[in-house]
Amino acid sequence: MATQSAPYQRELIFGAAIRIFHWLRALAILVLVITGFYISWPFLVAPDNSDVLVQGYIRAAHQIFGFILVAITIVRAYLFFFGKSDIERRSFKDVMSVKSWITQLKSYLWMGHLDKAGVYGPLQFVTYLAISVVALLICITGLVLYANVYHEGLGGLLAPMANWITALMGGLAPVRIWHHYLTWVFIIFVVIHVYMAVWSGIRFKHNSVDSIVSGYDYHKKK
Repeated sequence: MATQSAPYQRELIFGAAIRIFHWLRALAILVLVITGFYISWPFLVAPDNSDVLVQGYIRAAHQIFGFILVAITIVRAYLFFFGKSDIERRSFKDVMSVKSWITQLKSYLWMGHLDKAGVYGPLQFVTYLAISVVALLICITGLVLYANVYHEGLGGLLAPMANWITALMGGLAPVRIWHHYLTWVFIIFVVIHVYMAVWSGIRFKHNSVDSIVSGYDYHKKK
């Protein structure tokens, strides 16, 4: 009796390091957004209350996860350029291909399927590159704000750079405003990112949320 082979093949696309840092970054962004908004509007304590412990704990959590985001941003950049797997770097080929852009845009209009050189399509790659730049900017503005509060230790070490950036941006108030604006970019990106990840799994039957959990993607055998 002949055996029938499985119509799909499994491929490892995200290693353990990428998956761990992805979910750590997601957790860091969640905590930073919540604590950041609370710092800007500390509604749990009345304005005339002398109890500042709640605000202190919230600020401490914001700083801890802020440094986690800084570390992850640096490590992810290193893994992209120097990691053993080149599946992310290969995606750059599609960015430079007009045909790949047309193929991805048509697939989003339910006209054909994706055909990618790497793990990301050209639109995904450009979007992730842009959000990586935003992450870098939000880390820089966050460190500038940190150095303007803590003047010893790491804050003192960062002070020359922080003072230069503060002057370049026109003062500490604009730094805070841009830090806030960049937070909203993160929020909008996360909403769209989650929607597109779920939609992609439904539309293409692969390249969905489970790949960033298990590391594996499934493709129809050619």
